[in-house]
Amino acid sequence: MNRPLSDSDPRSRSVLGRRSLLLGAAALGGATIMGAPRMTTAASLPQDDVRALNVLLLVEYTQVAFYTEALRRGALGSGLLRYARQVASQEAEHLRFLKRLLTRKADPKPDFDFGEATGRPDTFVVAATKIEDLAVGAYNGAGSNVSPEVLAEAAKIVSVEARHAAWIRSIVDELPAPDATDEALSADEVLERLSRLGVRR
Repeated sequence: MNRPLSDSDPRSRSVLGRRSLLLGAAALGGATIMGAPRMTTAASLPQDDVRALNVLLLVEYTQVAFYTEALRRGALGSGLLRYARQVASQEAEHLRFLKRLLTRKADPKPDFDFGEATGRPDTFVVAATKIEDLAVGAYNGAGSNVSPEVLAEAAKIVSVEARHAAWIRSIVDELPAPDATDEALSADEVLERLSRLGVRR
């Protein structure tokens, strides 16, 4: 049976340390990630880091593809168009950032079938909300599976993803922050939800 972790338990201090690091780095999320300190080479990344980063990479591939397709189809009104342009640019920056971390260990871009999600404003809003919530959950979930160095880098993105999720809700007069906490998704949960959104691996 699993016992609760006490304050004196090294495992407890490790968990609290990771949470503190995530919160501290997320507070800096508005800063550009292009200025992030250089990490060691991808060849030296632990395998857990590589797996977790590739899940996040798949999320970013999906976001970039989704917004790019929506902009290309030209069905968005002015408010949604401004949102899509801004978020597409930032997701593309996130994607480049993760690919630089992974270099040759980066998984290839998958195929996508978003259906009508990018073809009408109402379906776009529903899908965009799901995608941004998924991104927040994916980054939160990755926090317990990566080294502190990688966690510090990834945490610079999660708060921006949360702002995206709040922004798309505010455009359609929904509560920007409907819940007091965000869930952390496992890799399997992320992959399953991406499949439902139209990712074809």
